[in-house]
Amino acid sequence: MRHDGSLYTLEVFIIDGPMTDKFRKKNRVVSRTIQIRGDQTLRDLHRAIFEAVDREEEHLYEFEVGGKGPRDPKAKRYTLRSAAEDPFGMEEPAGDVSHTTIGSLDLKPKQAFGYWFDFGDDWRHQINVVAIEGQSPKDKYPKVTKRVGESPPRYVDRDDEE
Repeated sequence: MRHDGSLYTLEVFIIDGPMTDKFRKKNRVVSRTIQIRGDQTLRDLHRAIFEAVDREEEHLYEFEVGGKGPRDPKAKRYTLRSAAEDPFGMEEPAGDVSHTTIGSLDLKPKQAFGYWFDFGDDWRHQINVVAIEGQSPKDKYPKVTKRVGESPPRYVDRDDEE
């Protein structure tokens, strides 16, 4: 099913990454709620997440869709074309993030999928589909509608640990 004119509300949680215990205690939940149109791409979603958590340096990333959530080996992987030759020996990607639209993924409310940013530092995210509305109101998308918790620092300062 395609929802090209639909508006998707997605809640993006950071579930793992190099964060200090002090940061984790202060920010038990780090999430961003993002609205995006069905005709926008996974690359657009990546940019929205990247900016919403105040990242500064680009790294390789992939989306894992169709499994039972993040890290499900049965999920379809969507990557940058440059990452199609996988150094980790995983299966061939299902598609290129630059050409795969949100509406083409056949997402459903309450479904969860994964987003893996920076294969070295392993920033893992769970994306929950909160709602899919029939028609997106005229506005600029994607857009962040809610922020919970601080953005984690890009690099961990172990001296900051207590």
